[in-house]
Amino acid sequence: MKTALLLIDVQKGFQKEGWGQRNHPQAEEKMILVLDHFRQTQQEVIHVRHRSQLPQGSFYKESGRQFMEGFEPLSGETVFEKTVNSAFIGTQLEDYLRNQKISNLVIAGLTLPHCVSTTVRMAANLGFEVILLSDGTATFALPDLSGKLIEPELLHQIHLATLQDEFAEIMSTDDYLKSAMDSSSNL
Repeated sequence: MKTALLLIDVQKGFQKEGWGQRNHPQAEEKMILVLDHFRQTQQEVIHVRHRSQLPQGSFYKESGRQFMEGFEPLSGETVFEKTVNSAFIGTQLEDYLRNQKISNLVIAGLTLPHCVSTTVRMAANLGFEVILLSDGTATFALPDLSGKLIEPELLHQIHLATLQDEFAEIMSTDDYLKSAMDSSSNL
């Protein structure tokens, strides 16, 4: 029962202007904490990068596809590049996880209503056990059908609620790290 950290789309394209209001300004700090934990405990780290197919997309040019500072993969860490919301579509991620005997995923990244949620749902549907770090991801405000902006924190909480129990165990980064430390001290 191996566990891997799956970091989704922690890319410089999200640092560009124009995304609008966002919740969890500390999400990257939380992701770094869990990334450091996985590296220090020599557990698998998998990076997923989005490559936009649209020239106007934030992840079309190499500058937008680059990993944010501090999230660059280390030698030996696996990278999958996707062109749709799910990290499982058009990649070898599922085969890789099964070949490595990884059954548990800790997922963090950007953004919750899009690529993170889609990947969490597919991971669960494929039979993987998923922990989603609620503060290791973020949400931007989005317009409703009438064009009125929905606050990012409300959207975030709604997405967490739709994922809880059916698709993932939702934990804060601090609770996950405490649980991981407690588990390792009991070995």
